[in-house]
Amino acid sequence: MPTPYEIEIRGLHKSFGDNEVLRGIDLEVATGEVVCVIGPSGSGKSTLLRCVNLLEEPTRGQVFVGGTEVTDLDVDIDAVRRRIGMVFQQFNLFPHVTVTENLTLPQRRVLGRAKGHAAKVARENLERVGLADKADAYPAQLSGGQQQRVAIARALAMGPEVMLFDEPTSALDPELVGDVLAVMRMLAAEGMTMMVVTHEMSFAREVADRVVFMDEGRIVEQGPAAQVVGDPRHERTRNFLTRILDPAAADPPGPEEAP
Repeated sequence: MPTPYEIEIRGLHKSFGDNEVLRGIDLEVATGEVVCVIGPSGSGKSTLLRCVNLLEEPTRGQVFVGGTEVTDLDVDIDAVRRRIGMVFQQFNLFPHVTVTENLTLPQRRVLGRAKGHAAKVARENLERVGLADKADAYPAQLSGGQQQRVAIARALAMGPEVMLFDEPTSALDPELVGDVLAVMRMLAAEGMTMMVVTHEMSFAREVADRVVFMDEGRIVEQGPAAQVVGDPRHERTRNFLTRILDPAAADPPGPEEAP
């Protein structure tokens, strides 16, 4: 039976030795939905994302993408991964080839596309992210924000049904963040299914259909962005957002700051 969900996660656990990082995650992401995952460092957000395309192998539980069980031992994981685009904190571009070649090489090697077709798809996706004029540049000639936009274009060139973003702006200078978020807003408006691990609360509030707050390997709270970010119900969510949105209010002054 067809499922309305592009991603389904059931009873997901992940341990690294004695450290249990994910402690029973149940989560669905509907086709065309944008879900932002927030929470403190070490809460399991990135591990959860990496389990979706099996970059990390779950200790137990099930993950489905487009109705296919990723965690099935007999699954063709390469076929599943071709349906999933992933953008990391670091850009992971090949430094020794041009921007265009960064987009065409994966298409040719993984999808078997002809050189001309791959180049056409590369041009189209560089235009989508506003970097058509950088096609012949090398990564070192680009700003961090431009490199991240190239990384997004590279993922899009593979024709994914789902995009996973793992803190895509965390390595960028503040003034470079806006252009990357603008590309992600565009994808959301086009109906791309997206899971986004982020600390950008304004983006989550504006773009996410749903926000998931994680802490200590569990989902503590989830719901519409306006509710979770604007009026959280759980004390742990409120404390986290207070630290993120107003650090001065979250931390009492030290001795040298006291009047």
